[in-house]
Amino acid sequence: MKRNRIIYACLCLFLVIVEVLIGLFVHDSFVRPYLGDVIIVIVLYCFVRIFVPEKFAFLPAAIFIFAAGVEFLQGMNIADRLGIQLQLLRTIIGTVCDMGDIYCYAAGCILIGIYEIVRHFYRKGKMQDEK
Repeated sequence: MKRNRIIYACLCLFLVIVEVLIGLFVHDSFVRPYLGDVIIVIVLYCFVRIFVPEKFAFLPAAIFIFAAGVEFLQGMNIADRLGIQLQLLRTIIGTVCDMGDIYCYAAGCILIGIYEIVRHFYRKGKMQDEK
C-alpha cells in the first residue's frame, strides 16, 4: 500500500509539472484548453489516492462533482466576489465558466473510471492466481 502512495505521489507531481508547462508554454486551441482540463482531474485523482490508496469506489464521480462545482463557482465570478487581485491565483481558480471544461472533466473522469475497472479486475485475477 505504501508503494501505491509513492506511485500516486510521483504521478501527481509529474502531472502538475506537465500542467504548469502547458500553462506557461502552450498557447494553442486544443492542448491548453482541452487536454489540460482532462489532465487536471487526473491530477486530483492521483492527489486523493496518495491519502486514500484503496477502497473509494466512487472517486471518479466525486472528482467530477468537485470539478463541476469549481466550474459553477467560476460562473458565479468567485474570484471577483472574493476580491482576488493576484493574477496567478485568479488563473488557478479560474474566471470563466465553460461547458467545454465540464465535458473535458467528464472525459478525464471516464478515463479514471476505466483505469479503476481495469485495476479492479487485474487485482481480482491476480488474487485468484495466488489461490
